[in-house]
Amino acid sequence: VTVILRYEGLPKLPVPPLNQTCDRYLAVLEPIIESEELNQTRTLVEEFQRPGGVGERLQQGLERRAHKAENWLSDWWLQMAYLDYRMPVVIHSSPGVVLPRLEFSDRQGQIRYAAKLIAGVLDFKTMIDNETLPVEYLGGRPLCMSQYYRVLSSCRIPGIKSDSVVNYASNKTPPRHITVVHNFQFYVLDVYNSDCTPLTVDQLYVQLEKICNSSLQTNKEPVGILTSNHRNSWGKAYANLIRDKTNKESVRAIQKSIFTVCLDAPMPRASDDMYRTRAAVQMLHGGGSRWNSGNRWFDKTLQFIVGEDGACGLIYEHAPAEGPPIVALIDHVVEYTKKSDIVRTPMAPLPMPQKLCFNISPELKKDIEEAKQNMNIMVQDLDMKVHVFSYFGKNIPKSYKLSPDAFIQVALQLAYYRCVHCCATYESASLRMFRLGRTDTIRSASVDSATFVRAMDDQSIQVEKVALLEKAVKAHRAYTDMAIRGQAIDRHLLGLKLQAIEDLSALPDIFMDTSYAVANHYNLSTSQVPAKTDCVMCFGPVVPDGYGVCYNPMEEHINFAISAFNSCADTSATRLAHALEDALLDMKALLEQTPKAKL
Repeated sequence: VTVILRYEGLPKLPVPPLNQTCDRYLAVLEPIIESEELNQTRTLVEEFQRPGGVGERLQQGLERRAHKAENWLSDWWLQMAYLDYRMPVVIHSSPGVVLPRLEFSDRQGQIRYAAKLIAGVLDFKTMIDNETLPVEYLGGRPLCMSQYYRVLSSCRIPGIKSDSVVNYASNKTPPRHITVVHNFQFYVLDVYNSDCTPLTVDQLYVQLEKICNSSLQTNKEPVGILTSNHRNSWGKAYANLIRDKTNKESVRAIQKSIFTVCLDAPMPRASDDMYRTRAAVQMLHGGGSRWNSGNRWFDKTLQFIVGEDGACGLIYEHAPAEGPPIVALIDHVVEYTKKSDIVRTPMAPLPMPQKLCFNISPELKKDIEEAKQNMNIMVQDLDMKVHVFSYFGKNIPKSYKLSPDAFIQVALQLAYYRCVHCCATYESASLRMFRLGRTDTIRSASVDSATFVRAMDDQSIQVEKVALLEKAVKAHRAYTDMAIRGQAIDRHLLGLKLQAIEDLSALPDIFMDTSYAVANHYNLSTSQVPAKTDCVMCFGPVVPDGYGVCYNPMEEHINFAISAFNSCADTSATRLAHALEDALLDMKALLEQTPKAKL
């Protein structure tokens, strides 16, 4: 019964018409593919959608699948986008979130805040458990709430070739503990009293203090760093690790826990303008094996990070959920932590939290050393810049009746074009209007955005630049609307390709074509993750020569997190941040030069 409530009455994800997707595919290729190559692709697409041809057969297979399944895409997507993906989840998959800097700078402040944060999450969990979470809406339509039921008491399990996800929330006896990590040591902390009430902030404080006092030395092997390795290497090490009974029980306790809290050691001091950038890498990877990267279990769906120096945030494993449910949880928790603690609890003595033990064989020690080295290489390679654009926020585009998200995306197109050229751009669109919906791609590089960015710096064109800007913003808005209604092209094409893999011995030419590879090589991988809290989410690029750009548009400023890889000579997070700032200011100036009456 409970599962039905989570998407009660929601429509199934549609399979768009084949011809519509083919036409739109050619349109999105136009700004990013050379004309000769595009002509070749046109021929392949015509061949693919010929009546009675291979495209039609695959389309019918997909429609049959859609008829039978709750969601024709969701299982395929989970498997392909996450569980079969073999790169480390760190940087390559798991997003981090940086919360506003907190005022404490000592162990006591750290524990106090962590206690409030845990209480806030448990408060949110009550709504999940009682199914009293208010249903969210988008444009007046209800959204699927199922992702909220997947983030607590769940964990990714490594395999040799593919991973899996377990969720213990719906067990007969759901977990009553969280995991706390301090100085690389893991503890089980029961967060409910015997009468099933959650521990109060005071009680949690006392328990966290006990943990910190018993985990003072840091000479322990950082077992958690194994979770940061390449998935196949970690899969093999995992099989070794859990051969030992003690280790297996310890690992199971972490996997079953409701969530994890990482009490981090302070990082080297950073100047105020560098603070958010430093905090972002702290959330994404922990700073390397010398710092806090071993103070994690990266397979855990939710890990809250509370640094002794006031740097706070979280990192989440991406397989079970997208950013918005995580941010809704954060908004709730941040509000909760601001409330003053009124409850003074009579302190009945609570049992000591249980320390999890690990027996480290020489072979495991070698695995840990290898994971440390790989982590440090990744840390060195990540180029991160958190940039607070302070000149304006949503207020300016809204005053011109333009979509703020589309405005920012067009600015990104302009910034990237000025640095390089037009490129395939990914922006995630939510499919939560449909049962079990995840995401589709908004392709921000369009014919209209390309026309605008080429004209913007062309001195010979003066008059119609504002009209071109407007047109580009509106085209983006239109593509977004189409995507959230399940009519975008990317997941449909992927479905046809996966259907072909199931049905046919050979892949159709359209998927072997260079244009398809170029279209899926996202030099810009972007996401708008709006929050009430003044925070920003961050993630790594999805290609070696690309950027990851996540942003949270507030009313009068915009938080951007931009990532790139140092190993690519052509990318620089700082350079893109500056180009983005210029682009946004230039676009605003362009709007201001034109009397509002015209718009």
